[in-house]
Amino acid sequence: MVTTARPAERLGTSRSWSDRPGLRILRALLRRPSAAVGLVILLFWIIVAFTVTFVIPFDPLVTDVSARLQPPSAAYWFGTDDLGRDIFRRTLYGARISLPAGFLTVAGALLIGSVIGAVAGYAGGWVDVILMRIADMVLAFPSIVLAMAIAAALGPGLKNALIAIVVVLWPEYARLMRAQVLAIKTQEFVTAAESLGVSRLRLLLVHILPNTQAPLVVKATLDVGAAIVLTAGLSFIGLGAVPPAPEWGAMIREGQRRFSQWWMATFPGLAIFSVVMALNFLGDGLRDALDPRRRGR
Repeated sequence: MVTTARPAERLGTSRSWSDRPGLRILRALLRRPSAAVGLVILLFWIIVAFTVTFVIPFDPLVTDVSARLQPPSAAYWFGTDDLGRDIFRRTLYGARISLPAGFLTVAGALLIGSVIGAVAGYAGGWVDVILMRIADMVLAFPSIVLAMAIAAALGPGLKNALIAIVVVLWPEYARLMRAQVLAIKTQEFVTAAESLGVSRLRLLLVHILPNTQAPLVVKATLDVGAAIVLTAGLSFIGLGAVPPAPEWGAMIREGQRRFSQWWMATFPGLAIFSVVMALNFLGDGLRDALDPRRRGR
């Protein structure tokens, strides 16, 4: 009996490993060409952000006036700016600012919005009304206008720009989380847990919140690209990263003054384009992979 049980145990362990949700989602993503392309592009930029200082030891702030405004060539792949700085290297170093900015702002908005939305949806009553009216006040303003106003009030700087973006984004997550909680708390398994005497806090944390993850993950993936664009937009108008920081939006701002030197703004813009498109492809793939009704399509 012992000898026959061990192979079965090993077989069961193998099946459980291959059927883990993370691997199942990854396989579903790889079956979709656009999602796979998006994942590869995003991983490329993440690797660049983590390794560029080791692979290309270079100070992106160093100037070389003798090489200023050089067009793209074998020596300078993306050309140089008006201070002789290598745009190719600055674009790679810009990933160390723009990517973390996008992920951090979305993570902050997701955390704040999820907590507020979960409390509003589960508590209901006057708590729900007050929290949702605050969210409605923020949502009443166009995102870019409100972000500009907050960043201008706080003062120029990347940190203040990120705070402004978090303030702009959290109500959307609060609304989404509230809707998920309202839909799930009426399900039979929640009612059964209540009948067994499960505390309200445990009911929310253990039985309700784990079932709200899929739409939040999809939205967060799509919003990272939007946050990167919004950060670049604030930097472009002088409310985000301050030059000479190699942030993509700030680099585009420096290039827009020189239309004849097209490469100064084109390559940072293409970097933003590639990351945002990759995140959109990946978000669409995650939406299909996490939706049981779409997995077979």
